Amino acid sequence: MCSIRNFTERDDGQHFGPITTTCPIRFYEKGIVFKSIGEILLGDQDAKIAKEIPFLMKPPSVDETETSNRDVGRIDMVLVSNSHQTMEWCAVELQAVYFSGGEIKKDHPNIRNHSGNGVPMPGVNRRPDFRSSGPKRLMPQLQIKVPTLRRWGKKMAVVVDRSFFSALGEMDDVQDVSNCDIAWFVVSYNEQVGNIFPEIVIDDVRFTTLERAVEGLTAGIPTTLSEFENKVIQKLKL
Repeated sequence: MCSIRNFTERDDGQHFGPITTTCPIRFYEKGIVFKSIGEILLGDQDAKIAKEIPFLMKPPSVDETETSNRDVGRIDMVLVSNSHQTMEWCAVELQAVYFSGGEIKKDHPNIRNHSGNGVPMPGVNRRPDFRSSGPKRLMPQLQIKVPTLRRWGKKMAVVVDRSFFSALGEMDDVQDVSNCDIAWFVVSYNEQVGNIFPEIVIDDVRFTTLERAVEGLTAGIPTTLSEFENKVIQKLKL
């Protein structure tokens, strides 16, 4: 399943929320995203793609042989330019959104038994889990990888959809790509009438430092001490 969206049934019919990407493979459509990354960060929209490159290694230990696999972390994707005499590349992180709620298979009876017009309503509730996808998944990846990439003079491209990016906190931009650590490629889906499948489009490109990205991914305002302690008291009463 590559995406989900909100379904609402009202008196005037069904209404749909924005598409939220739940599988990173959805970002591969026609190579549009990779061409944009290559053009903006490398000056080459036909950059080649290398996947699953070892990045972090386990420190040597007396319990390990020299032939043991020491890979403990990988960069998911590296784009390498074809148009430079020296090796020019950037790292790419594709971040889809996890979802919470009922299993997809519980929708199958509704789909099989649907005989009316439109789309059958979901059999169970589910929702995008932006908190698990951002602070718990993407942020640690950036904190681990970007400092080394920055020392090497390389950029990290992060691909997310508009729903994900809109759930983040505010991030101050830098004005030029040369001053950024991370280039955010924000995609959306063109749902023109007559198209069976929504087409992926580049909605926005933003340049930030790692520090501003972490602030945006955290996207939380601490509660007050009194409010927090009141919540503890209420829990203890249960």
